[in-house]
Amino acid sequence: MERIILHMGEMGTYQRWLVVLMLPFGAAMAFNYCIQIFIAATPKEHWCRVPELENLTVELRRNLSIPFTDEPPGWDRCRMFAANYTEVLATLTRPANDTHLIPCRNGWEFLFNDIPYSTIINEREWVCERATNAPLAQSAYFAGSLVGVIIFGFLGDAYGRLPAFVGANIIGFIGSMATLFTVGEWDYALARFIAGLANDTCYVMIYIIVLEFIGSRHRSWVSNVAMGSSCAGAQILIPLLALWFKNWRTLLIVTSLPSLLALAMPWIVPESVRWLSTRGKINRALKILKRFERINKTKIPEDVLNEFIIKSNKTLESDQSLKAVLQSSKLRKCLIVLICVGIIAYISIDTIIRLSENIGYSLFVTFAASSFAELPALGFVAFTLDRFGRRPFIVATLAFTSVCAFTCSFMARDGFQAFFAVSVRFFVNMSLSVVFQLGPEILPTPARSSGNSLIHLTMLLGAVVSPYVVHSGTVWSSLPLVIVGAITVVGTLLSLLLPETTGRSIPQTLADGERLVAENMLCGRIEPDDEDLPRPNQKCLPETSAF
Repeated sequence: MERIILHMGEMGTYQRWLVVLMLPFGAAMAFNYCIQIFIAATPKEHWCRVPELENLTVELRRNLSIPFTDEPPGWDRCRMFAANYTEVLATLTRPANDTHLIPCRNGWEFLFNDIPYSTIINEREWVCERATNAPLAQSAYFAGSLVGVIIFGFLGDAYGRLPAFVGANIIGFIGSMATLFTVGEWDYALARFIAGLANDTCYVMIYIIVLEFIGSRHRSWVSNVAMGSSCAGAQILIPLLALWFKNWRTLLIVTSLPSLLALAMPWIVPESVRWLSTRGKINRALKILKRFERINKTKIPEDVLNEFIIKSNKTLESDQSLKAVLQSSKLRKCLIVLICVGIIAYISIDTIIRLSENIGYSLFVTFAASSFAELPALGFVAFTLDRFGRRPFIVATLAFTSVCAFTCSFMARDGFQAFFAVSVRFFVNMSLSVVFQLGPEILPTPARSSGNSLIHLTMLLGAVVSPYVVHSGTVWSSLPLVIVGAITVVGTLLSLLLPETTGRSIPQTLADGERLVAENMLCGRIEPDDEDLPRPNQKCLPETSAF
């Protein structure tokens, strides 16, 4: 396939159009993932509502009914004095400090100084003893994500990348729209579960298609420029849209619309030729290659096409499934290392995103600033990754993540802490971007969709863990960042074991994948019975690099 790409154009007109066409779906993935932070944000300033005092000023009714505390915001959010408020109103006298305290009986009042619009949290009063409803919905979303990558990963390998891609986007749109009509916690959790089914797959499938059609020297900048301009751009846009609309329903509708563009993609975007060839659909694959020739104004030699057909038929005769990949000791070890590094990076970035409300001065400023940090991060990756190599890049960026996380953990909540939090996201995002790129570059074509889904599935387990990392801040406010610093030290050491794929062809068969790993993974060695693999001298040392 690499020879075909060389002749039809490594980055021709058609490939450039495909790169542009996948951008809206990077935005769709970012919107789908991040939107719950803004539709379910909790106004920090809330207290028990007392109907008898409603005609008084905010300060006066709060001072007359709510006990003071030493913790921010300075009053108890969940309890009130057990007093006769008709008498309190008549005398305007605050109950004695030793008055018995009771939970809120008539709901809550909210000030919108930090979150300047109504959200699901205040509308449904999911605070205090009801505060677990929002994490429940978030857990349901990630449960949907786990199920989604399994289902659509299987569909991608069994029925094609395009059907899985379109299905994921439409399911995600349905889940988002269903969220608008929910009234309680369980129907809301179900809607978020459905929306979560699309997470990851709504972008990754078209990303895999595009990556398989471009030359190896273009993969790094395509992967990272596309990720930066679409995903990071959408994340920067979300807080701006939230402040503009000041309505969570409008925000949800607008951010769900890019998913609908998937309905038009089967008429524009080709199915993966590599996948078609492994499924015996040679004629359809050849028609797509002819389309590339026509649009790129190039010509693929007949002998190259014949070689492609012969190799495709050989692939059909062997077991190239994900099961076969996992049975290969070389690829299995490689996947385990990649999965562990990916989980660590995912826990770190999801934790720092969730901590946006608790770091710096403002959720909107901190989130936008940390999202903006992804643009130079991914730009730097795009234009330097091929020079430094995948493995050194992950090692270095995880090491810098650890340093910034430890530094941030011991700083006061101010602009300097926000700066180091942004730096954490800057570095860990670079490492995560390279991990995302490594998966498709290592896995053979027949198992690329399901194998990549397996990687992303296990990485999403990090998103299940990260809420507990954030919750550890109730024990010690700095503990979440200390945990991030500690696990990224482990990730730095593990990433030394990853294979180097810079300049290498994407493997078409299981043997291609084993060869790549054996030649480029630390301590990888060629077994004597590997007849079709070369036997170079393999050193048990990481490759030298500019890092």
